[in-house]
Amino acid sequence: MDNNSLKKGVIMRYLKVITLLGLIIIFFNGFWSGKTDAEKKEERIKVRDTTLKDLYKYDPEAKQILKKAYGYAVFSNIGVNLILLSAEGGIGVAHDNATNKNIYMNMASGGLGFGLGVKDFRAVFIFENKKVFYDFVNLGWEANAQADAAAKVGKKGGAIGGAITVAPGIRLYKMTKNGLALQATIQGTKYWKDTELNK
Repeated sequence: MDNNSLKKGVIMRYLKVITLLGLIIIFFNGFWSGKTDAEKKEERIKVRDTTLKDLYKYDPEAKQILKKAYGYAVFSNIGVNLILLSAEGGIGVAHDNATNKNIYMNMASGGLGFGLGVKDFRAVFIFENKKVFYDFVNLGWEANAQADAAAKVGKKGGAIGGAITVAPGIRLYKMTKNGLALQATIQGTKYWKDTELNK
């Protein structure tokens, strides 16, 4: 077996472990919590409201930006880094400003990275028009390398630089407990509608 084949085999094993980690995180993050659908929805609304309150504290202009947008989505993510592996799982809610309707969503991702620990962070997406909102909610969305590169652009040290454009018509705020994250890694993260909660 040559070196390339060996490397591919190792990478495939890592990806399988990452996928498993992501699924475990999602399950323990609410899917198998024993809560009713109404309780799960209420939990997501509370997380959304708390996240937006924090966002407005860090960037007061964000409140008007969200009001003027077609819609927005807020996700609560739990990221886990284990030596060379990383995975995220989370819950979210998208809001259509035109109809005042909430759509409940999920997210998950996995990748290779360095570190050991757990990261708790929030993501707020802003949608400029109906098409990008509709596609994100109904077709799902996966952040690519370009979106990741855009999200990693830092602004003025610790100052608030506002949301980063991660795709045409989509902007992103990513926050940690300490404020807005200037180094936001989102590549390989998938977002999709929760079919159970949107019946």
